[in-house]
Amino acid sequence: MKFGTALQVLRVHGSRALLSAVVLAAIVAALTAALWRRDDVPAQTPAVVLRRGNGAEPESLDPHRARSEAALTILRDLYEGLTEIGPDGAPVLAAADRCVISADGITYRFHLRAQALWSNGEPVVAEDFAAAWRRLVEPRTGAQYAQLLAPVQGAEAITAGLAPASTLGVQALDPATLVVTLTRPTAYFLDLLAHPATFPINRSALAQHPLNFAKPGVMVSNGAFVLARWDFGSHLVAVRNHRYWNDAATQLGGVEYYSMTEPATELRAFRSGALDVTSTIPGAQFAWVKEHLGAQLHIAPQLGVYYLGLNLRRPPFARSPQLRRALSLVIDRERLVQAVTGTGESAAYTFVPPQTLNYSPPLPEYANWPMPRRIARARELLAEAGMLQSPPAIELRYNSGELHGRIAVAVAEMWKQALGVHTTLHAEEFKVLLQDIDRGDATQVFRASWLADYDDAYSFLQVLQSGFGINLPRYANADYDDLLARAANEVDAGRRRALLENAEQVMMADQPLIPLYFYVAKHLVSVRVRGWRDNAMNVVYSKQLLKDSSTPAMLPP
Repeated sequence: MKFGTALQVLRVHGSRALLSAVVLAAIVAALTAALWRRDDVPAQTPAVVLRRGNGAEPESLDPHRARSEAALTILRDLYEGLTEIGPDGAPVLAAADRCVISADGITYRFHLRAQALWSNGEPVVAEDFAAAWRRLVEPRTGAQYAQLLAPVQGAEAITAGLAPASTLGVQALDPATLVVTLTRPTAYFLDLLAHPATFPINRSALAQHPLNFAKPGVMVSNGAFVLARWDFGSHLVAVRNHRYWNDAATQLGGVEYYSMTEPATELRAFRSGALDVTSTIPGAQFAWVKEHLGAQLHIAPQLGVYYLGLNLRRPPFARSPQLRRALSLVIDRERLVQAVTGTGESAAYTFVPPQTLNYSPPLPEYANWPMPRRIARARELLAEAGMLQSPPAIELRYNSGELHGRIAVAVAEMWKQALGVHTTLHAEEFKVLLQDIDRGDATQVFRASWLADYDDAYSFLQVLQSGFGINLPRYANADYDDLLARAANEVDAGRRRALLENAEQVMMADQPLIPLYFYVAKHLVSVRVRGWRDNAMNVVYSKQLLKDSSTPAMLPP
């Protein structure tokens, strides 16, 4: 057993170092997490390859330009941050083996593992993290996750273009010691550092190949696997990184990530034995899957929301909150999750999921109204906006996929029947959809989702903050921003929770987006695969998994 993986976090009080109850709980979780890296498991041949269905093709493997779950899943295998997500969703130390936190919660001192190496044999040093973080917040990088580091001293001024990246509160004290200074205590800071946007970057590779350092054959990474091949439109291949500090515990010789936009395609590949793990399952075939593949089916609550974004930069939504609210009112979410998704999802009337830690989302009053009353109120709102007699025509864009198409058709029909709104549906590749949303002039309504980066309401609400890179509707409200800023600086848990709940209430009254349902994680995992652990973050690292090729696949007739 390698107990060096334990979360050794010390909170320093005066001249004494004491362990808080929270930290003790984290250490217990981390000791449990150490079970991932077992030394008593027989070594397997390097030829054993895990084949993962990975949804849409990743848009980039540059840690600062990746934004989709498909890309982040791969990056978590290729790189390693200071922390990683444990089996229960809580953070455990990873590239760092010790962290000392000051008594006021402002200063974090990370000690890197002495044996940590890059895949090219260079040592992983503190400056690799410091340089990567400065690149993340540098406006010229264009990183949409730049505000993830908002708690770090100087980050907000840098991302706003008011200060140079060199002023960021991160310092490589020596090759093994990284010191981070925050502007305020941040309870979830260790959770943030498990996100790929905060991972280190090999500085020599970036300097030599600034435009393509994230490509196969060029990328230098510090995780359990290294990128070997990328066949666009098909799959990516990562091979075992024998220079990874804990390579002895890795049981796979490599991982193949298959890009399949259709869940039904993944299901067929799984049934044929061509996939070991799927990224999801098709809702239309859920009953069949449960009956025939139930022993391999994994369903678990997930901190994620599926929503429709409303482009606030162009008509008809820019100046009509009445229209935005009316469209939300008439969507029968219960019917969507029962008749369209059908795999355990729950109707969403808020942006933050109800199972989020220490939070109670403010449910709008209309959530409990019967549909006739909701439709009547929606028509009143349209009349107030002067649109009842001539409802606007709307275009809804979504990424290609059977489920997204069915949801779009259902929503368009609800809008048509209740309000007379005609909706043109437009399906396109995921990369194209992201480009259209970013341009802003090509979309009115668009399908989107948000999956939590950590188990805290702020992980959701920050997305709608003015200037946040992935604020897709481009929502801006000074009162909302103020409430979030006050919550970020509030140390009292009760007052912080109240501020966040108030902020969500303000935002949802403005209706910059329409939540439809909260996710559940849905996977098929072959009986050959061991070590899969469901969690609310829906993150399972390939290095935690074993694949027993001697066990026959369990395939239905």
